[in-house]
Amino acid sequence: MAFPDDRPRRLRRSANLRRLVREASLRADHLLLPCFVAEGIRERREVTTMPAVFQETVESLPRLATEAVELGIPGLVLFGVPAHKDAVGSAAWDDQGVVQQALRRLRREFGDRLLLVSDDCLDEYTDHGHCGVLTEAGEVDNDRTLELYQRTAISQAAAGADVIAPSGMMDGQVGAIREALDAAGFSATAIMAYSAKFASCFYGPFRDAALCAPQFGDRRGYQMDPANRREAMRELEMDLLEGADVLMVKPALSYLDVVREARDRFDVPLACFSVSGEYAMLRAAAAAGALDLRAAVLESHLSMRRAGADVIITYFARELSRWLSEEG
Repeated sequence: MAFPDDRPRRLRRSANLRRLVREASLRADHLLLPCFVAEGIRERREVTTMPAVFQETVESLPRLATEAVELGIPGLVLFGVPAHKDAVGSAAWDDQGVVQQALRRLRREFGDRLLLVSDDCLDEYTDHGHCGVLTEAGEVDNDRTLELYQRTAISQAAAGADVIAPSGMMDGQVGAIREALDAAGFSATAIMAYSAKFASCFYGPFRDAALCAPQFGDRRGYQMDPANRREAMRELEMDLLEGADVLMVKPALSYLDVVREARDRFDVPLACFSVSGEYAMLRAAAAAGALDLRAAVLESHLSMRRAGADVIITYFARELSRWLSEEG
């Protein structure tokens, strides 16, 4: 049967018709706000390469959290910027560390009104900027690093984290953390795994914010090759088998094909991380008059939902939530 040529356009004639047949939606419920909490600063400090994003203090962070709750954002993802860094990243599992202090304060002030997700990695805490302990040859020692991820996860869970998010791309990290959490009495603490984290050029502004650029070499030996989609599916499957509750693809925009295939293959919650470089890129383009920031941010994040992401971690979470509420 031949359909009239004008049939598809009938459903585009008005805003209400378009809303009625819209296939993907974007709401504040889908968003998590990443935050940097730093030691050694007296007041919040704007990140030079990320306009409107700040290194927060433990004292200033509750104001940001209050705003998130009022906007309907379910939770925060916390990244620590310690005052002291060393070869093994010992501040990561320090019970008095900056993230642990922030977790306890937020849990005390917000209870269950705010989901607390804590990054579990060592790059923010090591003086060399790599995601784990190094061998004498300067390579990351996978198994020694796993032991420190376990200690960090337990410390963060004890401080109040609802979700541990291991981001180091160490082999076996999800299984090791799950085992440690269960043994320590934190079997209810979930794991959101950075399962397909690619060695991307779009992480630059994050490294400025977290002061964690590698002091030598790069992270291509443990982060994924941007060319490999099939390998990403294997990484996602391994994390799922090891006990991940939520799978993640990072970055987002350049890897939406990976998000789509992951959605088709795995029937579990799927997250993507719209990273610092994507944020800075849109901010810079809007500042140069090349595009409208609101329209570009809404469209790009809707594409992540259309690709299949259930959760979007984004530095635009507050702006998005405001704009979406205005649209009704």
